[in-house]
Amino acid sequence: MKEEREKIAILGCGWLGLPLAKSLLSKGYEVKGSTTSESKLEVLKNAGISPFQIQLEEHQIIGNMEDFLKETDVLVIDIPPGLRREISSSNEMTFVNKVKTLIAFIEKSDVQKVVFVSSTSVYGDSFPIVEITEETKPNPDTESGKQLVIAEKLLQSNPHFKTTVIRFGGLLGENRHPVKFLAGRTNVENPDAPVNMIQREDCIGIIETVIDKGLRQAQSDNWEWNQTFNAVAPHHPTRKAYYHKKAKILNLPLPTFAENSESKGKIISSKKVETILGYSFQKEI
Repeated sequence: MKEEREKIAILGCGWLGLPLAKSLLSKGYEVKGSTTSESKLEVLKNAGISPFQIQLEEHQIIGNMEDFLKETDVLVIDIPPGLRREISSSNEMTFVNKVKTLIAFIEKSDVQKVVFVSSTSVYGDSFPIVEITEETKPNPDTESGKQLVIAEKLLQSNPHFKTTVIRFGGLLGENRHPVKFLAGRTNVENPDAPVNMIQREDCIGIIETVIDKGLRQAQSDNWEWNQTFNAVAPHHPTRKAYYHKKAKILNLPLPTFAENSESKGKIISSKKVETILGYSFQKEI
């Protein structure tokens, strides 16, 4: 157990946030967690998480955000954009506006360190397929990717606190696997594109490593909090090979792929996670 119980606030205790909160509790942290659902407050409380019902909207926050952020050492923001895939031409910055509203509350709080859960969708796909590092300029081809890029910049450029961004690839875990949505489909695009995925256990491990380094090793290894990390498993089979293999394992109908056009995509490098964080991936995709 830790001698001092650092306080972590997780905004968004959903598919990733809730097991992250439980894992942090097991490591001796004090954890506050938010949910938009009143019925889930009891779930958080029973797990030992201090529960808050908070609804983040474009121009207001419904709920006690002041107490949620009070005496917090690290704020983890895990609220997916939830936007349609196509880039909008109407300039409706719904998610960006929510982040702007949140930032105003963070500025007035004691929070000095933020972890922002982002996505490798900020890079978009390309032809020819190239390797992507954190130095690659984002070029999103989805609305959510576009707004994530803006949100990242807003958070990392704010002088009142420091933000580390973690860009996760496709999320896997429990019963969550994209092959279930592709099973039996025909003419699926980009058969030769590399997959960029990560298991939930590794997402949690990477976030915890960032938090632990940021709070405990800043003086010993010149750790800087304001960083960006790509986080995907270091194995990149083609979409066709990967989804055929997984469909067979799960006894699902095989998807068929469009073979008559060049594939576009990207290879996300997680070398920075492995070298700077010293993190070793635990789970195969």
